[in-house]
Amino acid sequence: MTTYGIVPGLGNSGELHWQTYFEEQGDHFIRIVQSEWDAPECTDWVETIQSFVKKCNSTDIVLIGHSLGCVTIAKWAEKYTIPIKGALLVAPSDIENPVYQFPAKGFTPIPLNRLAFKSIVVASENDPWVSMERAQFFADQWGAELINIGMGGHINAVSGHHKWDFGLNLLDRF
Repeated sequence: MTTYGIVPGLGNSGELHWQTYFEEQGDHFIRIVQSEWDAPECTDWVETIQSFVKKCNSTDIVLIGHSLGCVTIAKWAEKYTIPIKGALLVAPSDIENPVYQFPAKGFTPIPLNRLAFKSIVVASENDPWVSMERAQFFADQWGAELINIGMGGHINAVSGHHKWDFGLNLLDRF
């Protein structure tokens, strides 16, 4: 059975976020809980993912990232070459853009090496934290399929993505 590791971004994913909806789908959906959600250190976040991966059969893991969680997954993949089943990378924040002024340390530069596992990047045309051009660039560099969902904002609770069945159904591709 596939184990889904949910990797939220800055601030965690709240009660109405699609990642919480995914987590409610069963015991095989597990939120990877960081010790510091609001002023994260990349090294800590990467090591928390690694601790999760070590507890599972890595070839049965799909990581599900949102926003800064996507960058964290790319950083984890850069450091560890553990084969996993795949990664769903939703609304990857472009933390190299000067508009990104959150207190996140060590996440730049964004890794641009090809991921060693199947990956899908989901982006929208009006995401304030990543342009479609940059999302396409990341997908190309990571060797990921890009899915453009149109005008979906940051693909979070604020943009109306609560019970996001489209995203849940994307997991069937792994």
